Amino acid sequence: MLKYLLPFITAFVLTVSLVAVLKFIAKKISWTARSSSRHIHQSESYRIGGIAMIIAFNLAIWLNQDLFITAQLYGVMAASLVVLAVGVWDDLREVFWKTQLFYQVAVAILVFILGLRIYDVTNPLTGGVLHFDAGSFGVIFSIFLVVLWIVVMINAMNWLDGIDGLSGGISFICAITIFVLSLQPEVNQPPVAILAIILSGAILGFVFFNFHPSLVLAGTSGSMFMGFALAALAIFAGTKIATAILVLSLPIIDFVWVIGERIRNKKSVFMADKNHLHHKLLELGWSQRKITLHFYGVTVLIAIVALNTRAIGKSITLAVTSAIMVFAIIFINKKLAHKKQIDEKNNDSGRPAGAGGGIVDPSDAS
Repeated sequence: MLKYLLPFITAFVLTVSLVAVLKFIAKKISWTARSSSRHIHQSESYRIGGIAMIIAFNLAIWLNQDLFITAQLYGVMAASLVVLAVGVWDDLREVFWKTQLFYQVAVAILVFILGLRIYDVTNPLTGGVLHFDAGSFGVIFSIFLVVLWIVVMINAMNWLDGIDGLSGGISFICAITIFVLSLQPEVNQPPVAILAIILSGAILGFVFFNFHPSLVLAGTSGSMFMGFALAALAIFAGTKIATAILVLSLPIIDFVWVIGERIRNKKSVFMADKNHLHHKLLELGWSQRKITLHFYGVTVLIAIVALNTRAIGKSITLAVTSAIMVFAIIFINKKLAHKKQIDEKNNDSGRPAGAGGGIVDPSDAS
């Protein structure tokens, strides 16, 4: 077990140490969180979590004696550095969404070229494996799947990063799930387990500083890295994309729902807003900690199901989770609309908006 404990501790200690050093530097140069239409944070938070995680992740891989660095792994490491550069660029100057999307597609193509490919897909209805050959059609289809999967995961985790501790905690649970899955006898993938536990240690080292009230933010580099790393791990683990989709069903469903709302409202799909589920819960008066802990709890339950069911069971669980979440969002939207009507009536009658049941300060802990 030391084979897995040591890389976890290494990644954790490296991240914590790097956060401490980077936080000191950021404080000296006054690099605090820039304003954003979808982030809720304190003014003294620093956007250096991603830098620490990515450097720690790569260093822990280099230092591990049990890992043979293949071309695929070199690709993931190189791509993570591209994510780091683009993320820091966005944290400093807010990069236009089309530019971000270009680099997201670029890192996906980079890892594909270096061997990270999808040629097998599990049939969600029968549990069988659909295999397509590496001919012209197979290569084109594989490129499409890899790019789609990585871009969706990057953006789903990036959009989830709106309140303290949320994206990091959910990513940690998913990485641990892939770690446990890789050690199961029918899977038996020790190298993937080591990569997953390294990622887990790096993320936990960040969450240590990010849980509300946060001292450090992931920044664009951090949220994009977590999405990218989890997507790559799911492919490394023998295309365990179904498991990752199930464990990350909350952010993925929220991602799809928000895109639908933006299209319906004739807004840019990539224009940041506060229509995500965690923002709606904040409007209802939930504290950041309450939202985060509820998301953690639901994700852990789903992860347990994912580890103990096969393809058909995963499909049923995903369908049930999706239905419950859609109904929950509809119910929350109705409550928010009713609350808005009450506030408008209060304003018309001369009472302060939100008086008698107003919105709780989102920074309050529950």
